[in-house]
Amino acid sequence: MERIQKKQSKIIRTINRYYFLFQELVKRDFKQKYKRTVLGMFWSVLSPLLSLLVMKVVFSNFFGRNTPHYTIYLFAGNIVMSYYREATNSGMNSLYANRKILSKINIPKYLFLFSKNVSAFINFMLTIVVFFVFCIFDHIHFGIHMFALIYPIICVAMLSIGVGMILSALYIFFRDTQYLYSVFLMLLHYVSAIFYRVDSFSPKVQKLFLLNPVYVMIKYIRLVVIDGQIPSLAYHGLCAFYALFFLIIGFIIYKTQNHKFIFYM
Repeated sequence: MERIQKKQSKIIRTINRYYFLFQELVKRDFKQKYKRTVLGMFWSVLSPLLSLLVMKVVFSNFFGRNTPHYTIYLFAGNIVMSYYREATNSGMNSLYANRKILSKINIPKYLFLFSKNVSAFINFMLTIVVFFVFCIFDHIHFGIHMFALIYPIICVAMLSIGVGMILSALYIFFRDTQYLYSVFLMLLHYVSAIFYRVDSFSPKVQKLFLLNPVYVMIKYIRLVVIDGQIPSLAYHGLCAFYALFFLIIGFIIYKTQNHKFIFYM
């Protein structure tokens, strides 16, 4: 117990010590992302909306006929996938892009990845607000069950940080990671049931979808928003398992390989 308390106090001291630097990193990420753009941060909302419009036009006649609230169904999948893609892609390059700073100053390397994730999370929350506006227009029932959405949002944030840590370490050692991951993201997009339902598949295949952590988070949000249901305790455990598993793996890689990063930058 005493050891855990010491570790917690050490983490708090580290956060307080580098809080100003962390703030500046987040601000810098926003400025770099929207530099020389006319609409600026509005692109955070406009980009998923345009994607939603394209997907709705293309897939409505094929998959939307028998799907209630198909726009919300699409939107839920699209915003989660967009957040995961942005957070992990930016996180992958977070260490290498700041190699000049890391080679001169001894600071916690995970700060750069966390700043990227905070930027992506802020964009995600902006789209969540727009998502709720769409829900109102689509006559979605708002009740106390909507507070359950906090859980999958936290889980997908933890998942994105964990995967980002793994990718950022791999990218330091293997530059091919970015190309392989772009192919993987395309595959992940199609197996996350963003624009189609899994009901038409056999029960065995439906269970295979649960091996995809992004789909698990998307399904949770759809169950709460569209069906008005709170998932089972087992489903909560599955979400937590994926989030903690990748987060722990990411921290282990950082802790064991941290001293090697500088030699490959």
